[in-house]
Amino acid sequence: MKLKAKFINLSSGGPYVIALHHLNAEEIDVAAMDRVRITNGKKSVVAIVDVSHGLVKRGEVGLFLEVSEVLDGKENKEVEIKHEPKPQSLYFIKKKLDGGELKSEEIDEIIKDLVENTLTEIETTYFVAGCYKSGMSLQESTALTNAIVQYGGKLIFKKKPILDVHSVGGVPGNRISMVIVPIIAAAGFYIPKTSTRSITSPSGTSDTMEVLAPVGHSKEKIVQIVEKTNGAMVWGGTLDLASADDKLIKIERPLSLDPEGILLASIVAKKLAAGCTHVLLEIPIGKGAKFPTAKEGNALAKKFKALANQVGLKMKIILVDGSQPIGNGIGPALEAKDVLEVLEGRGPKDLRERSLELAKILLEMVNVKNAKKKVEEILNSGKALEKMREIIAAQGGDPKITSKDIRLGQDILTMLAKKSGKVVIHNKIMSRVAKTAGAPADKGAGIYLHKKTGQQVKKDEPLFTIYTENKEKLKEALKIAEETKPIEIL
Repeated sequence: MKLKAKFINLSSGGPYVIALHHLNAEEIDVAAMDRVRITNGKKSVVAIVDVSHGLVKRGEVGLFLEVSEVLDGKENKEVEIKHEPKPQSLYFIKKKLDGGELKSEEIDEIIKDLVENTLTEIETTYFVAGCYKSGMSLQESTALTNAIVQYGGKLIFKKKPILDVHSVGGVPGNRISMVIVPIIAAAGFYIPKTSTRSITSPSGTSDTMEVLAPVGHSKEKIVQIVEKTNGAMVWGGTLDLASADDKLIKIERPLSLDPEGILLASIVAKKLAAGCTHVLLEIPIGKGAKFPTAKEGNALAKKFKALANQVGLKMKIILVDGSQPIGNGIGPALEAKDVLEVLEGRGPKDLRERSLELAKILLEMVNVKNAKKKVEEILNSGKALEKMREIIAAQGGDPKITSKDIRLGQDILTMLAKKSGKVVIHNKIMSRVAKTAGAPADKGAGIYLHKKTGQQVKKDEPLFTIYTENKEKLKEALKIAEETKPIEIL
């Protein structure tokens, strides 16, 4: 069927979408969410159908922005519309939903269609749900890792080794990588830190770094930044670097889904896409962490080690205490403030000490002698702070920024202890309060901790301060805090 093209100034944000008049849809026997192939001369594209009762007239096809850009046609020019069979990847997704194990070529097809915008968000959600429900084998995680790397971009560096440090997450305020990156870079090693935005926490590394400098860069720009400064802290979901992974994360976020098999593949694929040769992985364990016991942490560590061996990545894995937040700040701006304070020679002791310990281990992985002494000298001398400023400048931020310059939310409220006793922080509840306050979308929102687990508090002493960027969110955060009690006093 030939229809006149009508340009619609709407973006789908992903899959290609066109609008058909309901009578034209009936004539070519398609329904909403079916696929059609639109051809304009030698150019064609497969798109999802949106059946319209008013957006377009009969005899017209409405082209969303992504479709009109690909076809590069003219408005009112006739284009050919034909019914397109469902992609094979949908049958593989159903197979996973039914509990089956996918072959490498089947996962490859799913990721290829995901990157090429052939799959809708609903269809991708079913894939994530299938992985969450049925789990994934080592072979599936390996195939997913390789597919994410294959259908994304890769950073190519002339210099090796290339180092990185990563935490599997679940601990609020854990911004050790933002202290480690400038230390390792100042030691003369490449460390291109690519990370996701937050999925389940009040802030991810990219959310926090974005307070100091832009994090969305092309792979060419990332290579340029690293070759100039030795380090970078950037968002790994930029369109030409592991884009399939970012699409999966977008699906996981609303329901806070984090399927283990996808978690394994996501982290390892990001490291391979960044060109890494040596990775130090931190698995926080303890009450309130993603993995409450050492047994669960060790089980995950074995899976990571097996996957890393499959894809040729040198990985060292350590279990750390994840029972309470690291640092005092929870939320992008508050965490950025903690990081700069540590680099300035002050800041939270726990953030400083863990960062130094992991930086030492990372240097030992590449056979640096006296690594403990070296990392301490780099931090204490101000070399790490100087390097951080270089990285901030290279990424487009203000290198003169200090911890005192960081803008926090202006609507605040401090919660006081209702009795004297010993403090116990509940990670998940504290994260919930910080997210209710607006983090990570509102950069200045979050929580500042005045007390940590194990410390004594007296009645009416400050426990934590809630920061928000509007009074309504402050009311909501206060309500959640009062109902759920993120800090318990024993």
